[in-house]
Amino acid sequence: MSSLRYAIIGSGGIGGFYGGFLAKSGEQVDFLFHSDYEQVMQHGLQVDSVSGNFHLPKVSAFRNTKDMSPCDVVLVCLKTTNNHLLKTLLPPLLKQDTLVVLIQNGLGLEEDLIKDFPNLNLAGGLGFICSQKSGPGHISHLDYGKLTLAAYNPPAEAIIERVAADMKRAGLEIEIAPDLESARWKKLVWNIPFNGSTVVLNTSTKQLMENPATYQLMYDLMVEVMTGANACGIKYPIEESFIHQMLEMTRHMTPYSPSMKLDYDHHRPMEIEYIYTRPLQKALQAGVDMRKIAMLEKQLLFISTLQV
Repeated sequence: MSSLRYAIIGSGGIGGFYGGFLAKSGEQVDFLFHSDYEQVMQHGLQVDSVSGNFHLPKVSAFRNTKDMSPCDVVLVCLKTTNNHLLKTLLPPLLKQDTLVVLIQNGLGLEEDLIKDFPNLNLAGGLGFICSQKSGPGHISHLDYGKLTLAAYNPPAEAIIERVAADMKRAGLEIEIAPDLESARWKKLVWNIPFNGSTVVLNTSTKQLMENPATYQLMYDLMVEVMTGANACGIKYPIEESFIHQMLEMTRHMTPYSPSMKLDYDHHRPMEIEYIYTRPLQKALQAGVDMRKIAMLEKQLLFISTLQV
């Protein structure tokens, strides 16, 4: 069986990390870069990781997908605020059986993309990871790293096992989830409380966990996510024990600014639509008004209007 050819769209903290590990293990990986292109072409890609630092002196780097070859697997690691670009970015990379994996946060991502590419082999990816771009061509992986993969449609199931096997050989922690919708809601149990609260309160995950008032707020928000998810009839309901697991994980996490806080600090658009608005809409359709989350969404929408 021939090796899979990978393409990374969005070679920042997430794409640079997972793509970097795949390339380090010998897989063929083509990276799409924007502002980092010249740096990576001249100096390669540096990944500083709690699992061990490494440097890739030669990287298959591109500025435009039109210059890239069709591949077997596309890992989309863009911020969801840039998903409108996929209409242009994806077509040069696609063959008849190419698998596209959206390693992104939120709900409704796959449903939106399949409208533009109805015959696409599509899967979702959820990264439980603290990783960020610390400079041009420089990725800093601070903690965790598990990636959960789940097929969106049946054709994706044929290749997702091979992708998981490649990633495991590369030294990554990989899980294949049996249901994508359940997996996305589970990820929101953490993302909804901590992404938005670090922005609105201008703080870190560590401070939120150490203060009794904000600790209780994080718990309350997680309970709302669980209640909304279960009301939507997800295949694998979320139990309260998972909330305590997430809180305990965060308590021991390296002090960290989530992706939304970094976006806000760097005056980039925040991923409000898929992380907050869509889950609120889906829960409300199922009869659950997630009021604390709705308040957090409105605060973020207000703050986003001040970003110029």
